[in-house]
Amino acid sequence: MIFKSTTLEGAFVVEMEPRGDDRGFFARVMCRDEFEAHGLIGDFPQINMSYSVHKGTLRGLHYQVEPHGEAKLVRCLRGAVMDVIVDMRPNSPTYRKHEQFELTADNRRQLYVPPGFAHGFLTLVDDAEVTYPVSARYEPSAERGVRYDDPALGITWPVPVVHVSPKDSTWPLLSNASGQTRQP
Repeated sequence: MIFKSTTLEGAFVVEMEPRGDDRGFFARVMCRDEFEAHGLIGDFPQINMSYSVHKGTLRGLHYQVEPHGEAKLVRCLRGAVMDVIVDMRPNSPTYRKHEQFELTADNRRQLYVPPGFAHGFLTLVDDAEVTYPVSARYEPSAERGVRYDDPALGITWPVPVVHVSPKDSTWPLLSNASGQTRQP
């Protein structure tokens, strides 16, 4: 596997190294030893999957606070998404900075999202399917979120956001007096 660092501390694009012949190819998508050798979490006790019917469906931006912080390994298995991560770790040099990555079934890239990062994606086509193992089980009391359209973040989404859940559209703005985010 090939680990490419991003501009955000601790986040990586992970690419497969396919070994192929006339039948197709074989590649590892995850190896605990390789992840740990790069200082990444390599234990994923839960795997989530998301299917979105329509282009322009936004999911996120979510994260869990400690002690339930979770790393994610995000991959698009069908279609294409624009994946966005935001560093929400107050002591990080990249605090409140974001980066976006196009993940598609064709490019087979994966995104390693460290604990403390808000994560979300926008579907670029109809019938998009995303899967991501997580390093911690979901804990409702630890869930937090930030608004996908928060002017303080300045995220430019490549297609219009057409479908978004009520919860995701009502996370507070970072400028709110409450500090950053609210509990669900």
